Amino acid sequence: SSSAGNCYLLENEKETLIIEAGLRFDDIKRGLKYNLRKGCGCLVSHEHGDHCKGAKDMLNAGITIFASEGTHKGINGFLKFDRHHRQVNVFPGQQFYAGNFRIIPFDVKHDAYQPTGFLINHEETGTILFVTDTYYVANTFRGLNNVIVEANFCQKILDGRMAAGESPDFLRNRIFKSHMSLATCKDLLRANDLSNVNNIVLIHLSDSNSDAKRFQQEITEVTGKVVTIAEPGLQINFSKNPF
Repeated sequence: SSSAGNCYLLENEKETLIIEAGLRFDDIKRGLKYNLRKGCGCLVSHEHGDHCKGAKDMLNAGITIFASEGTHKGINGFLKFDRHHRQVNVFPGQQFYAGNFRIIPFDVKHDAYQPTGFLINHEETGTILFVTDTYYVANTFRGLNNVIVEANFCQKILDGRMAAGESPDFLRNRIFKSHMSLATCKDLLRANDLSNVNNIVLIHLSDSNSDAKRFQQEITEVTGKVVTIAEPGLQINFSKNPF
């Protein structure tokens, strides 16, 4: 989970929902233990390479990709291939199913054609909020059990690097207009009822403008929940029950 590539798996014994196709498909296949038939679909939030680079090979392997129409167009343009019959359009506020996962997309704010977040429900996990690559979320959500959310940068760290001449103006401006800060992440979590939330997973931390331990500690203090920083190969038990 980083600017180098993003991919997350929601897996039980029968099926796996893939979220983001931002790794080489060979790496995604390893994560699936090469059982592609178990993949019930893939959600892609937007067309940037660190979220879609494996999309073409995934489609050719028979896994359906669910994304907004704008995201699909962006993926086709970025990876230079024609529309595939397994590219399925989804629409903000309209629920759909991938296997036994019930999903509702919603609009987010990013420098992409038509980026989305996802509210994902399954009888085993309860309701999962997935938010990445956005500087703001206008919605609030009910009945959350688990949260996967971007905490990309800290403004104080970024300003310090700017003052030291380590970060150019254009990059700072892009980060502000496309990614979620630690402060905004806190505001998002405060705005929602977290009483039934079991896990908060922080994703897409900037390599140079974040501090994983600090972010984990501050989000824990704000929410009182179990907070985990996403790392390659990390496995977490997502349940709708506390124990």
